[in-house]
Amino acid sequence: MLGPALRWLDHEGAEGAIMSEELEASWKKCSACKKSIDFGADYYVCNVSTCNRKRTALQFCDVSCWEVHLPVARHRESWAEERRAPSQAEAARQAAAEAGTGKESAPRKPRRIISEKPGPAAPRPASSPTAASSGAPADEVLIVASRLKEYIRASAGYKTSERVLGPLSDIVREIAEEAIRNARADGRMTVLDRDIPDRFRS
Repeated sequence: MLGPALRWLDHEGAEGAIMSEELEASWKKCSACKKSIDFGADYYVCNVSTCNRKRTALQFCDVSCWEVHLPVARHRESWAEERRAPSQAEAARQAAAEAGTGKESAPRKPRRIISEKPGPAAPRPASSPTAASSGAPADEVLIVASRLKEYIRASAGYKTSERVLGPLSDIVREIAEEAIRNARADGRMTVLDRDIPDRFRS
């Protein structure tokens, strides 16, 4: 059930889901920034079903706009899915079909590109005593997938496999555990920047 905090998204999504009788220059508008999403352009939707109901139909022009709705929606686990807007002709056919039959055309199978959980796990080293004693899950992902993928895309124009999240999380976990040991040896309950191993500091 959508909570009160989602009313603005629900309203904007409902507006975006209604196709005008006269085809406009763009397909729909981004539910966050209101930027136009052109026919045939890539856009993003949330994987959570409550964000994709017919009344809601949220769509976002990029991943950063998808992230805007997360504090409001407060999903337990979510990711963005890349989709392709229909062409102007396809949109007209879909609108006509829905008006005639009341049934939506089958959407293209989405390609999942953002995930907060890793893909098939690669072999990992045994957990250290620090992680085991703290009760923290040894395989928990510590990397924000969307930020990492945006960074790599901006730096080199490359795409990023979800399978890198596990190994990178292991590296971060190893650094954090060493920093914890350094703080403990110094008699502190707070991990400071100087507790990070020198080899990882500029």
